[in-house]
Amino acid sequence: MLPGVVVPPSGLPEVRQGDLCAVNLVGSRAPVAIGLATMPTTEMLAADMKGKGVTTLHTYLDQLWAFGEKTNPPVIPHVYCDPGEIGDQMEKEEEEKGEEEKVIINTNDIENVTAVLDSTENDAPDMDSLCLNVETESEHVSSATGQAIDSEAHDSEIVDLKEITEDSENDQDTPEIIGTVQEQMDELLLQCFLHALKFKVKKADLPLLTSTFLKVHVYPCCPEGRQLDIKKSSYKKLSKFLQTMQQRQVVQVKELSKGVESIAAVNWKHADLRSFKVPETATGEDMVKIDRVRETPYQPLQIKSFCSVSSKLIPLFEHAGLKKDATLSNADVRSIITNYIKSNELIDDYNKNYIVINPTLCDCILEKFEHHTITKITWDDLFTRCLERMQQCHEVTFPGQKPIVRKGEIKPINIDVVQRASNKKVTIIKNLDAFGLDPQILGNALQQKAQASVTINQVPGTKDKMALQVQGNQVNHIAKLLTEEYKIPTKYITGLDKAPKSGKKKR
Repeated sequence: MLPGVVVPPSGLPEVRQGDLCAVNLVGSRAPVAIGLATMPTTEMLAADMKGKGVTTLHTYLDQLWAFGEKTNPPVIPHVYCDPGEIGDQMEKEEEEKGEEEKVIINTNDIENVTAVLDSTENDAPDMDSLCLNVETESEHVSSATGQAIDSEAHDSEIVDLKEITEDSENDQDTPEIIGTVQEQMDELLLQCFLHALKFKVKKADLPLLTSTFLKVHVYPCCPEGRQLDIKKSSYKKLSKFLQTMQQRQVVQVKELSKGVESIAAVNWKHADLRSFKVPETATGEDMVKIDRVRETPYQPLQIKSFCSVSSKLIPLFEHAGLKKDATLSNADVRSIITNYIKSNELIDDYNKNYIVINPTLCDCILEKFEHHTITKITWDDLFTRCLERMQQCHEVTFPGQKPIVRKGEIKPINIDVVQRASNKKVTIIKNLDAFGLDPQILGNALQQKAQASVTINQVPGTKDKMALQVQGNQVNHIAKLLTEEYKIPTKYITGLDKAPKSGKKKR
């Protein structure tokens, strides 16, 4: 695919549609695949390097390669040279070395070599014939004067590309080239696996679904700047890798329910786990933070109900210095109203349980048809009418965050059991976001406890609200998780009565 092609400084070679092409990696000129060009170079550039550029015929590590000697491609360095860069390098060397003798690369010869390298693989020249001509500065003659270069000095300073290639092959043990992509992915998978078992998974988490183990524990252990892809490893699937780890007696994998595998046990004393060290990307301080986070119990959010002053009740609360939308608790409302009644001497002289209606109270709490009929009102009726005319709101305080005030009453978590096709039931949980619960984390916990499949779907008619769907009637598991682990009061959960009822035992 053209989006993955790195264009060399000299530009793409001129190819025609159907030409035989070789594909090489950035670090080596040795081909790793061959194929036919699907379009000429001009069309590739016109398409902004998008689309398919080469139809692959043969690649490194394919079945044809496996049928042969199974050798690795050699490392042949690229010879991309730019005349401007060469001139800058020469000036830099002149400043550093002063009068010392130095090597100057003949830019004309380099352009000729680059042109040869950019040709198609069918016309590839013999490596013995490819060389860079270099000469000493004392015998260098400026090309502008047209003078000839001393041939003997010229021949004595030839650097043979074949020698460079042989040196590069001898240096294959350098840290820059570490095995094939498959071998690197195998090593990364094993590293993340051991890292997750040693520092993230605890005995209390077992049995642990293999899918949950991969998403929640293994993937986060991947070092920064790298991407774990099991399909690119020799195992291809997580189940195959876990079978290998089970054979090595690191873990024990069982199928606790049909088609669902779980890690049932971990051999914490295994030599691989005991000898595993924290990668450099995750320092010891990071591991301590991870352990502290896991050991710290969940801190539930705090929910408080409030009332806000509506525009109709502003005259009643002005004496307390309150304006519209000021939030008050029910106790504050009672206290402010009581002070207002006492300061205006509105308590009935004959019966202290009644309040005399003045013009302010008449406009604030009475209906229009009551203006000329009601002159007195009880304390309870006064408080009730005031609270009914105030805007209900609630304050949610998440641990470590500032309180958030929302209008209206908080909507409870809704649990519903729906019957699907083939008489199958699913449990749907909505409105988790109002309580700061992550559907993904809650779904992983439910998947582990209920041993059932869990999916996250968008609530119809909303943009960012998600709902959990669990296979089967799992109300009991959900209720236990929400009330015991997340400390959500039962008054904020609806649908708990839909839990499956235990039937009578048959005799």
